[in-house]
Amino acid sequence: MTATANELSYRIEQKRNINGTFPGPKSQALAERRSAVVAAGVASGVPVYVEDADGGIIRDVDGNSFVDLGSGIAVTSVGASDPAVVAAVQEAAAHFTHTCFMVTPYEGYVAVAEQLNRLTPGDHAKRTVLFNSGAEAVENAIKVARLATGRDAVVAFDHAYHGRTNLTMALTAKAMPYKTNFGPFAPEVYRMPMSYPFREENPEITGAEAAKRAITAIEKQIGGDQVAAIIIEPIQGEGGFIVPAEGFLPALSAWAKEKGIVFIADEVQSGFCRTGEWFAVDHEGVVPDIITMAKGIAGGMPLSAITGRADLLDAVHPGGLGGTYGGNPVACAAALAAITTMEEHDLNGRARHIEELALGKLRELASETSVVGDIRGRGAMLAIELVQPGSKEPNAELTKAVAAACLKEGVIVLTCGTYGNVIRLLPPLVISDDLLLDGLEVLANAVKANA
Repeated sequence: MTATANELSYRIEQKRNINGTFPGPKSQALAERRSAVVAAGVASGVPVYVEDADGGIIRDVDGNSFVDLGSGIAVTSVGASDPAVVAAVQEAAAHFTHTCFMVTPYEGYVAVAEQLNRLTPGDHAKRTVLFNSGAEAVENAIKVARLATGRDAVVAFDHAYHGRTNLTMALTAKAMPYKTNFGPFAPEVYRMPMSYPFREENPEITGAEAAKRAITAIEKQIGGDQVAAIIIEPIQGEGGFIVPAEGFLPALSAWAKEKGIVFIADEVQSGFCRTGEWFAVDHEGVVPDIITMAKGIAGGMPLSAITGRADLLDAVHPGGLGGTYGGNPVACAAALAAITTMEEHDLNGRARHIEELALGKLRELASETSVVGDIRGRGAMLAIELVQPGSKEPNAELTKAVAAACLKEGVIVLTCGTYGNVIRLLPPLVISDDLLLDGLEVLANAVKANA
């Protein structure tokens, strides 16, 4: 049964409260210490330092309480201090914090693999490997695909984001801040047109037709028999929360299967109940050959995974996959607890409920202003694309101003998009209805005031 706001309990009062000018003195002091020791290339979107977080609230060191509509970029879906995750971490850490699964294995790794094999799409035989970050999962998915197929070429898409390592930068579409001056990048990566319904030149194009456009380009520019893998985010994250037209993903997947191409779904941001299903591909019944996961998998602990067809992953020679910290025992314990929380509280249902509440408010906003070009997303992975009044011209300046205005009122929102003009909403799935609606009201007022 879906958990209601009344059935969820919180340590911290679920109410925003800005008690004075911020950043406050303690955050300012920490910022000064940071500037002396932390590399300038590590940027933070919010100028306050966290002291505590629970449910949908982040509290800073100066006592300000902010509504969290970002979840640490879709990581703390079960909350930043879910009691089950906290207890599991404490219990695991009391026994051993590390042994390295490649040296002396332990049950937690096996148990996480069992759960991922159960939850991911498809009833075929599966295998799982655990890593630390989403980029690491993507790198290894490509490794598996290349070895299993004996091919080199990898297809990614416009507006894609897959990580910050060398290979994943090559897969990522956006130059600044992710790729600029960091090349040369890994070779044999090819970019194809994405289905982006709001920005299609032909607004009538169907998902199947958009897929055919990409497939034709692949055949002519690379050759289908040369492609090891197609990798795609079922809902693109950093690129702007782009939901492809219905039929796009199934058509690509079917063609890949026909050509012996490994179809990789990058569900690092969209997985684990975020869209109202366990994985975003579930909305159209797509069964990937390999699925990459991270972020929401372990309630905030660093863990990632690839799960895929047994024949693909078992094709890799012993020792070809792994890593010192991959599947850390404490992170595995957190993942098992987080999955239990997701199931016991039906966080898929909560995500769908959040979508219903949020879309009502966002559509009302769109009717009151001419700067909301598009509202899109699924579950608790929603976005508004801001434009110049009455056009489709991206409005990055307004987007920055809205995010700043929200923060001033105690609401944390994230921006994204190839053109920097999208506000993305990623609330914890355990946020209370009242707090969510309060945060959305602040967002709506910020858009109207700055339009």
